[in-house]
Amino acid sequence: MSKTTSYRQSLLNALQDPVEASAYLNAALDDSPKAFLKALKNVAQARQMTRVAKDAGIQRETLYRSFSGQGNPTFETLSSVLEALGMKLSIVLDSADASADHVLHVRKRNSEN
Repeated sequence: MSKTTSYRQSLLNALQDPVEASAYLNAALDDSPKAFLKALKNVAQARQMTRVAKDAGIQRETLYRSFSGQGNPTFETLSSVLEALGMKLSIVLDSADASADHVLHVRKRNSEN
């Protein structure tokens, strides 16, 4: 009889890989803030919540509370946890908005000449 791994355990194993964890967090962030917090909690659990809390300088219970369904972590907490995971936040242009703004700006500039 072969032993199977639960979906949750498979997910936690996959999230130990920083590339997988990053893609997972980005996909969750595209979905919703609530999905992102749940995903961040999963990544922290995959990397051992106690170790992540210690590296972030936050109590483990505070992390669980911050990333619960009713949690509302501060920017400082979020940044500290991401840093402990070897990640950081990044701001990028929404390509559709950026392209439209650029075209509008170029058209306006060309019509002035």
